[in-house]
Amino acid sequence: MTVCNVKDNLLRVKQKIVPYNPNIIAVTKYYGLESIINAYEAGLRDFGESRVNDAIQKIDNLPEEIRKNSRFHFIGHLQTNKVDKVVKYFDYIQSVDSLKLSRCISESAQRLNKVQKVLLQINISEEVQKFGFSKRELYENFSEILELPNLKVDGFMCMAPLGASDIELDKVFNEAFQIKTELNKQYTLELQELSMGMSDDYLRAVANGATMIRLGRILFK
Repeated sequence: MTVCNVKDNLLRVKQKIVPYNPNIIAVTKYYGLESIINAYEAGLRDFGESRVNDAIQKIDNLPEEIRKNSRFHFIGHLQTNKVDKVVKYFDYIQSVDSLKLSRCISESAQRLNKVQKVLLQINISEEVQKFGFSKRELYENFSEILELPNLKVDGFMCMAPLGASDIELDKVFNEAFQIKTELNKQYTLELQELSMGMSDDYLRAVANGATMIRLGRILFK
């Protein structure tokens, strides 16, 4: 995969999502340093990883310019015993899926004198194999999470069921958008971010208000 290949793939994605302009997160968890460098040279600045130790090794070995000018997003399930590592290395944690994890991140960020940006992961379809707050859990815990020190909630993240139809995708993505709207109104907030949509369903996600899309294969194929 060359820089030109990534540029061409990125251009095709951007043409398909007009008139929307979400932030594209290049998901590099299955790809090595060369792919990240190629993506950076193609103009991408946001990179998503989900395996802590692999991600840290990549970040540490990137050229300094890329490390300094990129934003790294942790998008996988985060175990509490790996929170310190992730807070140290990542600009965003998109997969905050419980009050317990929120507290751990807050405590870790305090120790590192850092304000950690997070997205709260919602399990819209309440699939047992996926992590995330149910809608009820989110509404019950939201006010406490907002008050945690050194934690900055910027919005929400969700994943649609695999193989969902366009109708099902619209339902899931629109509900996530409505949750963001409702909580902004209820708490007089202006949370902007809604991370949803991957290589197979990003078109439906942007049509339903995604501000971030997480793309891997479609960029690097």
